[in-house]
Amino acid sequence: MKKLSGGVIALIVVLVIVVGAVIWGVSSYNNLVALEENVSGQSANIDTQLQRRSDLIPNLVNTVKGYAAHETEIMTQISEARAQLAGADTMAEKAEANEQLSGALDRLLLIVENYPDLKADSQYTALMDELAGTENRISVARGDYNEAVQEYNRTIKTFPSSIFANLFGFEQAEYFEASESSETPPVVDFS
Repeated sequence: MKKLSGGVIALIVVLVIVVGAVIWGVSSYNNLVALEENVSGQSANIDTQLQRRSDLIPNLVNTVKGYAAHETEIMTQISEARAQLAGADTMAEKAEANEQLSGALDRLLLIVENYPDLKADSQYTALMDELAGTENRISVARGDYNEAVQEYNRTIKTFPSSIFANLFGFEQAEYFEASESSETPPVVDFS
């Protein structure tokens, strides 16, 4: 049996280290891609829920119009807020548009208080139940998104993942930050 020379052993050691580094690098890159995709998927979930709420609003507005036709200012504000939400591209723009739409909906609910017949309307009640459920879904989607962003941002900032993040252009993701007033869903009183 032949003994391996020192040069061959050194070459094998270097080769093992290089192969290990390549495997580790590929694994780190794939982890970054998976985390980035998770952020994108959670962002899409927020978009879906915001669109769901946006789709409910015309029915709600039409129901309210039947009882409060002269309340055109709030109807215009809601329409403008929906348009702004539809045109939002970044997470910050979506958060701002969401806040404006929530504020307009809150003002609509205050107006509804003046119309007891409307509050008793079954279509209105069903729409408000749908809207409340959607608001809860938005809150959950926002929380899930922010958790995914936190994990992704933490990973791209910590060593040694930060090396691959900088090397391959992974950038920090934006949180969905809403104001404190939009943290509370609109209060609906059917009494």
